[in-house]
Amino acid sequence: MIPRQAALSKTLRHFSSSARACVHISHIGKTPIPIPPNVTITQSQTSLQVKGPLGSTSVPLESYMKLAYPQENVLTIAVEDAEVKKQRSMWGLTRTLINNAVVGMTEGFTVPIYLVGVGYRAALEEDPRGTTNGGNGQRLNMKLGHSHNVYVPIPAHIKADVPSPTKITLFCTDKHLLGLFAARIRKWRPPEPYKGKGVFIGNEQIRIKSVKKK
Repeated sequence: MIPRQAALSKTLRHFSSSARACVHISHIGKTPIPIPPNVTITQSQTSLQVKGPLGSTSVPLESYMKLAYPQENVLTIAVEDAEVKKQRSMWGLTRTLINNAVVGMTEGFTVPIYLVGVGYRAALEEDPRGTTNGGNGQRLNMKLGHSHNVYVPIPAHIKADVPSPTKITLFCTDKHLLGLFAARIRKWRPPEPYKGKGVFIGNEQIRIKSVKKK
């Protein structure tokens, strides 16, 4: 038989009164960024210039951002004080922006758009307005179930292709601008949850709802 004191000592939890060392680290921000040999990076006090085969772009830098090159063609990012919430949040964001800039200037970004629905079609044609409004001289002519065709001019920084009547492929060196233009196309016919029709971006999926029967 276990004595009463020994049984109580096993059931009680022991807490330590000493302060725990709390160190906040951004798991995204601390990840090194590989720099290809054909990419040139120039740092200034307020920005980081990235130049590659597809062009050049710049990423804004805060004063507390610290860049280092522990190895050749490897870039690491750190902040002065990771305990400050703003610095910790900007740590991961800045790392993502720099990585997207490197990938965009070397490979670019591509996103497919699918038109799902009976009679939904898309075609690439010349824009009658040309490049007067900042476009590249082409536009998308889409049939999305409206009483009229939908015309979307393609910006100068976007390259579009229509490999099939129900698929549109977009290419851009800026991931943010690519997403904005894809969302602009999607808003003309967002996917609806009952029949699953609409404009889908990439691997987008929706949950189909059952129709309520009276």
